[in-house]
Amino acid sequence: MFRTIVGHRRVLSLLSRAINNDTLPPALLFSGPAGVGKRRTAAAVSRAINCLTPVADASVATVHEGDTALVLPRDACGTCTACRRIERGVHPDVIVIEPGDTGTIKIDPVRDVIDRAAFRPFEAKRRVVIVDEADAMQAPAQSALLKTLEEPPSASIFLLVSSLPDALLPTVRSRCPRIRFAPLTSQEVAYALVRDHEYTREDASAVATDSDGSVGRAIASQAADLVDARESAHRLLEQSARVSDPVRRIEAVKDFMGSKTAGAAEREKLSACLRVLASLLRDVSVLVEGGDARVLANPDLQRELDAIARPFDSRRTTRAYQAVDEPLLAVDRNVSPKVVIDWLALQL
Repeated sequence: MFRTIVGHRRVLSLLSRAINNDTLPPALLFSGPAGVGKRRTAAAVSRAINCLTPVADASVATVHEGDTALVLPRDACGTCTACRRIERGVHPDVIVIEPGDTGTIKIDPVRDVIDRAAFRPFEAKRRVVIVDEADAMQAPAQSALLKTLEEPPSASIFLLVSSLPDALLPTVRSRCPRIRFAPLTSQEVAYALVRDHEYTREDASAVATDSDGSVGRAIASQAADLVDARESAHRLLEQSARVSDPVRRIEAVKDFMGSKTAGAAEREKLSACLRVLASLLRDVSVLVEGGDARVLANPDLQRELDAIARPFDSRRTTRAYQAVDEPLLAVDRNVSPKVVIDWLALQL
């Protein structure tokens, strides 16, 4: 259902209005980063179209404090027989094509869908075909689908979902209006992890910071490692902000890496710390400039970041943020983590 999807408020509003007004195009391309909710939105479209008891003026929950609720003109109920069958993947008029064991989509399943699309839906208002990871379609499969996209059956809708839309044939892309999905905010990723994946708030906040706006990437991360990385990065920034003497700064960060690790594991841990540190410095910059706290990547640390931000000004924040890039390159080149941390402590 649209109202359970995190983020993408403009996209959800657009799709809901188009379904309500019966103006949804016969083919759409959902493009954007992996793991941000494209396939989930495609499934929500199939439900909203074919729900037996649709909900009018459905309210979407807000994630960012202070946002107004988004009201959608049409959404699925989630409880009727059609909605339940779509959720279980057994509705005869909602078809999902996805890569097989080879990682590609061959021509046979595409041909089967094309043949079925030529007939009226068995029981639904409109047949919905979702092609997940559409960029995995082999060239013959794309060519076969192109003929249908050029003259789409009136009772069918094709939703192509792709994180690599440029891998599709230009002729296929030209037949499908593109709906662009942006990365989620860190707060939206954390909200989804707590609500849907049983993360604690602490783990969700730590993982979300290093997720690049993708719930999928966040789930693939090791939460415990990122919680440690965020604690280390927070401690480094806090100590650097509080201590001005160079010798005392070096002394303060001597145990920065915590428990001893070795080799690649140590460098990976340091890389994670540095990425989180960049996120914290960005938040400090927002606070220094008096920006909107709703855009913070680490909203649960706002009180601590307010204290850290006091000795910073715009110039120092910019210099510190830029200084993080060099240590990341140094880690990749096998420079000693101890040397990297000592140098960075002096730059902050």
